Amino acid sequence: LYLSPILDGCGGDIVAYSISKHPDMDLVMTMLDKAFTKETALNNCTFHTDQGCQYQSPQYQRALKLQGITQSMSRKGNSMDDGLMENFFGLLKTEMFYDQEYKYHSLQELTQAIKEYIEYYNEERIKSRLKGLTPKEYRNQASINPVF
Repeated sequence: LYLSPILDGCGGDIVAYSISKHPDMDLVMTMLDKAFTKETALNNCTFHTDQGCQYQSPQYQRALKLQGITQSMSRKGNSMDDGLMENFFGLLKTEMFYDQEYKYHSLQELTQAIKEYIEYYNEERIKSRLKGLTPKEYRNQASINPVF
């Protein structure tokens, strides 16, 4: 099962995601479509990714360019650009998957558990670096009182 999320670097919330049985262009483009529909002000944003072939594709890069988004792709073996996302994946695996694989009897059950975890992560899981707020609370507060 493959998860393709977009994480907002400000509050660390998952803005949009898609889940699929295959790591193909549909997975990534569905995720982008969800983000573009949900978030209206993505221009001048930077999307950090690894070097996956989907992120190097002309279709993906064209979609970002049409939205005014800059792509930043880390060099091979250097995940600095993708560090926030790697941290999220580590938390997801540690908190809902490792040593709990026995809970999931089908891909549908695992898909549902991932969706529930993302909702929990965004709306209930507090973070000390966000001053005890959840990512959603922090993002809402930042949009009311911009930092810049």
